[in-house]
Amino acid sequence: KIEYWIEGDANEQRKLDKQPWNSKKIIKKGGKQLIFLFISVIIAHLVMAYLIGVDEVVRVVSQPPTENMAGFIGLLTFTGIFYGVFARFREQACIAVCPYGRLQGVLLVKDSLVVAYDWLRGEPRGKLKKSQTSVASHQGDCIDCKLCVHVCPTGIDIRNGTQLECVNCTACIDACDEVMDKIGKPKGLIRYSSYTAIKEGVLKIFTPRIAGYSVVLMALVSLLLYFILTRADIETTVLKAPGTLYSKTDDGQITNVYNIEFVNKTFDDVGLEVRVESPASASLLKIGDQDILVPKEGILKGLFMIKLPEEEIKAMKMNVVLGIYQEGRKIETTNARFIGPIKSKN
Repeated sequence: KIEYWIEGDANEQRKLDKQPWNSKKIIKKGGKQLIFLFISVIIAHLVMAYLIGVDEVVRVVSQPPTENMAGFIGLLTFTGIFYGVFARFREQACIAVCPYGRLQGVLLVKDSLVVAYDWLRGEPRGKLKKSQTSVASHQGDCIDCKLCVHVCPTGIDIRNGTQLECVNCTACIDACDEVMDKIGKPKGLIRYSSYTAIKEGVLKIFTPRIAGYSVVLMALVSLLLYFILTRADIETTVLKAPGTLYSKTDDGQITNVYNIEFVNKTFDDVGLEVRVESPASASLLKIGDQDILVPKEGILKGLFMIKLPEEEIKAMKMNVVLGIYQEGRKIETTNARFIGPIKSKN
């Protein structure tokens, strides 16, 4: 579309390529390459933001390259790759690299809307001589000018049917419509249609297959929205410290040691507090730093101890409920398995 906007359709592009270099050609060719480069830079930044995060990309861009050489090289590499695709590799990326065409080829059916040649109207083909002003009555509308083949960026003949290499650029449609205008025939010999529509004359848009796909798509989108809306900003995992059971203090308290891990999914540092919700007689003692400050987009690990009077222990394994608080507001509830000296009667 960028080339069509700057250089015109396929015929005008070919004429421009054959012209000698002049100011008009330099402006059009140079402007096109600058736009390609600009888009490549934007996409490169988006890819890097996906890989290393938006904040890191902002830091790479705002600081000298020598301070963030790895990020700078990454941006240059992705910019070069995408510019190479736009400026040189082009449709070959769709044919040889991208699996999307093959995937779509598997999903196509006779009712699929594609760039198609109307063989009922176009066949049999016949050349139009210079002395003729219209095609003969015994031949179809296709005059076998092969313009649809010449303008195709992947070099296919759409008259042979839908093919894997077709990138739906519609250059063949534009070329054929121009020819139809010149010979006084209706446009649309090559158009967006389906095999069934051309053969039966009825274009089926909402088929049972489309209905099924729509239901599946809506279910997946709904599931995605559910996960996004119910996604917790902070995720807490509590596990018993490996290799430990319990210990008994001099004052008759039974203690268990736990590992705790906080995952902060937000863009801000978060201060947290862990409290024992039940049983009421249990107490919590944090090992190490008392303040829990989870860095933005980061993970914080720590150790803590839960103490419980021995007389309160009624089973070998008990469930202790912990509350995770942020600025006095409970944001999560999690459980910890407490092991005591009394075995379960079960």
